[in-house]
Amino acid sequence: MEKRIYVLEDNDDIREIVSLLLEEEKYEVFAFPNIAAFRFGLAKGKPADLFLLDVMLPDGNGMDYCSELKSSPVTSCMPVVMMSANFSNEEINKRCFADDYIHKPFEIDDFVKRISAQIH
Repeated sequence: MEKRIYVLEDNDDIREIVSLLLEEEKYEVFAFPNIAAFRFGLAKGKPADLFLLDVMLPDGNGMDYCSELKSSPVTSCMPVVMMSANFSNEEINKRCFADDYIHKPFEIDDFVKRISAQIH
């Protein structure tokens, strides 16, 4: 069974690249440009195996949404990986309980390995 990853990334190019990288690794990817679309997709879609969230979004903050996911009984046990070019791992850990943090720009092999480590 394919593992499902929900991606929240407002930059179209990064969202497309991340989706392609993950699909090449045989993950089923659901990608969204903002929190509103992400919430709708999550409510209507299949359960996730991992959430990959950007921090700076047009309609909110990915760290706040990470905290929401981690405090919900439905999604609290699912890994959350944060991505940002503007925040450090320490800053993210202060604001949410993400399972991992990937700094942008990222190295492709490292990105794939870190996602794989969290999902398996």
